[in-house]
Amino acid sequence: MEDTVKTGSEVLMNTYGRIPVVFDRGEGVYLYDDKGNKYLDFVAGIAVNALGYNDEGLNNALSEQMKKLYHVSNLYYTKANVEAAKLLVDNSKLDRVFFCNSGAEATEAALKLSRLYAYKFKNKETKIIAMKNSFHGRTFGSITATGQLKYQKGLGPILPDVTHVDFMDYEALEKEARSGACGIILEPVQGEGGIRPATKEFLQKVRKLCDELDILLIFDEVQCGIGRTGYLFAYEYFDVVPDVVAMAKGLGGGFPIGAILVSEDKAKGFEPGNHASTFGGNALASTASKYVVNKILNEGILDNVKEQGEYLKSKLESLKEKYPFITDVRGVGLMLGMELEFPVADIINSALSKGLLLLNSGVNIIRFVPPLIVSKGDIDNCIEILDGILDEI
Repeated sequence: MEDTVKTGSEVLMNTYGRIPVVFDRGEGVYLYDDKGNKYLDFVAGIAVNALGYNDEGLNNALSEQMKKLYHVSNLYYTKANVEAAKLLVDNSKLDRVFFCNSGAEATEAALKLSRLYAYKFKNKETKIIAMKNSFHGRTFGSITATGQLKYQKGLGPILPDVTHVDFMDYEALEKEARSGACGIILEPVQGEGGIRPATKEFLQKVRKLCDELDILLIFDEVQCGIGRTGYLFAYEYFDVVPDVVAMAKGLGGGFPIGAILVSEDKAKGFEPGNHASTFGGNALASTASKYVVNKILNEGILDNVKEQGEYLKSKLESLKEKYPFITDVRGVGLMLGMELEFPVADIINSALSKGLLLLNSGVNIIRFVPPLIVSKGDIDNCIEILDGILDEI
């Protein structure tokens, strides 16, 4: 491990505060480092590894596709790409798919689409309304939409004509929208902003407003989508259908892929020459996505998310009752947060030393985003370790 960590610190750019652990392999909801130590993983690659590790079916699907094609570019069709797109369309209330490689690229595509649609079919409005405390990615467009100044420091000038309102403040959002806008982008459950779900009522009012003003409603489901709420898409949980869904993370179960899913009417904002992605929806990524979505839909995983999400939340609520310094437990499905009165970094480090991987969301919040295949036994093990750490506090 020492050689890998030392070499990595010398050759990798310093963009992550990396923990000096070298992971070697995974199995189910567990990771193993290069010394053979075992870790219960409630991070899942930051809500990416939906099926955990070493899923035999995913391994086989990718292996078979690798023997045929990796990539041919989007100048042509591939069966894997078309089948992956059709699977998303057939299981949603939207109509067209654009594939890319990441969540930031997906939100970037959604932002471009909102302006192009207004340019071609409306009054050329350019304003995009986003939420404070949001996170949408690290590219210039997506980081401009991100409503946290710490991510934008030193990057100015950033994309013009993007404004932010308080999350869940409908009056402020309506005022901005009525003064002219082409798009509204929001996370149904804010992820990096502290695991904060919107209310159904708020989202339904925003949907009506967008219908009235012909503004594209974009749901950033990069973290909260692809089964994490107990529904394939988070919008189903909230009973609100947006014009655009941006997705990535769990979509490939660990294989890099992103996408936007768009209504037929709004999809006409894109035409050849407006947007593209060389690697987007390549045969390997499409094969991974097709397998992951099929398994989530057809092998009881959505029911497991609902059941285990409620169970994990109840266990976290029990910890809240036991320890007065826990101020809140919130979230949906297997995307939960526990807020404390003080920074959680020491708790996360202590958990690591005891074989449990946890993640923060902001300074004072522990985030729980395990693989969607997690069991009650796994949750009990997590809570037992966490309880011991909190008890010492």
